[in-house]
Amino acid sequence: MNHEQISGIAHADHPIKAPLADDSVRRLLEHGAPRDGGRALDLGCGTAEWLLRALSLHPRLYAEGVDTSEVSVEHARRSAGLHGVAERLVLHQQAAADFVSEQPFDLVLSVGATHAFGGLLPTLAAARKHLAPGGRVLLGESFWDGEPSPEAVEIFGELHDLATTVDLIVADGWAPVHAHVSTRGELDAYEWSCLGSLASWALDHPDDPNAAEVLATAHARRAEWLKGYRDSFGFLSLVLRPTP
Repeated sequence: MNHEQISGIAHADHPIKAPLADDSVRRLLEHGAPRDGGRALDLGCGTAEWLLRALSLHPRLYAEGVDTSEVSVEHARRSAGLHGVAERLVLHQQAAADFVSEQPFDLVLSVGATHAFGGLLPTLAAARKHLAPGGRVLLGESFWDGEPSPEAVEIFGELHDLATTVDLIVADGWAPVHAHVSTRGELDAYEWSCLGSLASWALDHPDDPNAAEVLATAHARRAEWLKGYRDSFGFLSLVLRPTP
């Protein structure tokens, strides 16, 4: 199986692909999404779960999502139909960094997708290009919540601590107007959900030629998490407004 297939199985019971509980997602969207109509854009939307929830919360909102994955975009289109919001959601299968729109957006989201732009500050620069006057950015980014092991750095790359991450964002011309740091409960629930979904799928499909690979993946990722990065990984979600 490729990475996308593995990820689809892993997130079967946790469609938000970030360590956030549903209430946390809702609060972030309440602080970020325009209440009186408006337009939202998700750069690296995946299956567009954030946009689907925003559209459900705000019945006059219009949204667009951008992702390179054909599988994820088609999944998002089906979900939009099931949620009754297909007429208010446009999806683009392309690189988020290449997306161009003639109209700006009142909310630009990029949660756990800064790799698509080459890092935190390039992601904010891309979001700024699409932002309407008075608009907001909803950003989700990883950080080190403790001294990382060499194995953790190998998995996630060079991250900053929480204070440095926020300082970099503020110095780039942004003011946090709402924030959420994922709790230990959210971080653990996310990992156990993904690992459990992988293991359950493998055990429920013993005759599938990929079952052994999926189960082995669950075992390997559990070891990476518990022995490599559980005690040092953190996740920060911010609602940002540009400063003068």
